[in-house]
Amino acid sequence: VQVVGSGGGSVQAGGSLRLSCAASGDTSCISAMGWYRQTGGKARELVAQITSAETTYYADSVKGRFTISRGNVEHTVFLHMVSLTPDDTAVYYCNVESLCDTVGAEYWGRGTRVTVSS
Repeated sequence: VQVVGSGGGSVQAGGSLRLSCAASGDTSCISAMGWYRQTGGKARELVAQITSAETTYYADSVKGRFTISRGNVEHTVFLHMVSLTPDDTAVYYCNVESLCDTVGAEYWGRGTRVTVSS
């Protein structure tokens, strides 16, 4: 599975951005797609995820501000981010989880940087 994420940039606090993620290749076993973010030397944290069953998850810090949705093209998702704050500054990574016959795997896109200035 190949994963391509895009859409980062620089905005002022209160602004908005939309991140895009597209998965290609052997996508038959994809079970979830989502976004993680990472700052400094910290571990990546799950920001938002949507499963094949259309279940969504949001980190508490982004609830009410971020929305994950599917695109019209299969295996494409968007992360709509509004009311951004400097705390949202991070490198965002698209993540794809797959599950085939109990064998799980995950795939990562290259990070896209989001910078929010005060």
